[in-house]
Amino acid sequence: MTSRSGVDESLHHGVAVGLAPNGSVAFAAGDPELPIYARSAAKPLQAQAMIAAGLQLPADLLALACASHDGRPEHIAGVRRILAGAGLDDTALDNTPTWPVDPDATAELIRAGAAPTSLLQNCSGKHAAMLATSVINGWPTAGYLDVDHPVQTLIAEHLDAVTGGVSHIGIDGCGAPTPVCSLHGVARAVRRLALEAGPVYRAMTEHPELVGGPTRDVTRLMRAVPGLLAKEGAEGVYVAALPDGRAVALKIADGANRARVPVMVAALRTLGVEVPDDSLIESVLGHGRRVGTVRSIVSTP
Repeated sequence: MTSRSGVDESLHHGVAVGLAPNGSVAFAAGDPELPIYARSAAKPLQAQAMIAAGLQLPADLLALACASHDGRPEHIAGVRRILAGAGLDDTALDNTPTWPVDPDATAELIRAGAAPTSLLQNCSGKHAAMLATSVINGWPTAGYLDVDHPVQTLIAEHLDAVTGGVSHIGIDGCGAPTPVCSLHGVARAVRRLALEAGPVYRAMTEHPELVGGPTRDVTRLMRAVPGLLAKEGAEGVYVAALPDGRAVALKIADGANRARVPVMVAALRTLGVEVPDDSLIESVLGHGRRVGTVRSIVSTP
């Protein structure tokens, strides 16, 4: 719900599920078995599949493989390191060329006369990891985004196993295949990542600034809650998990990203997680100043 100057103005609907430490459903708002495109919230699971196929990266670069990064210089340098480790360069990337998410980075590039590239796109870390995994296994790098390419088959089979079933595979905004699975299944899979506290969990929690960027809500949320693994996805998807087994997955029905943060904060607090940073909640502005907020009105049984 958004309010402006004391009057409720807009309402977003969505679905959320919270898992207790033992993995049972602690609460559900809406149908937790709703099939969703996991979008970029699946990146940690995709990285897990590639590690099982031999991908070896230091923690900072593995965090980038899980990232929807800002395209800042530190992100771009890291993606180039992933590619160089596989004997590749920027030209191997086949994700959609864009400007960086970070407006300052974009402005600097425009001043320098640059153009949108695949390297700058927020998913380039994942794509670099897909290419590196292909090189390690002797698979062709050309066509690595094809649904039937070995790296994509590997990822799809892994996601099917850890989420309890992939019912469909579409194409994400970056050009990579993206699965449809249940919200509950995604919550269980991310919960398992945190419980196992393996390389993906350690990379993301040790380098939250590489998963998003210094002003991004996913980075700020992980910094605000020690030990929390969190990953956002396009169209209002968000997942989070702690190593004690508590986990949340949510999907905003109309794809409004502004609604996912207050719902995630409320869901974590419903599970008893202390989220101290209310600055995560998005403000509603009027003439450049705060005149309202976006807040959660999630009700649970």
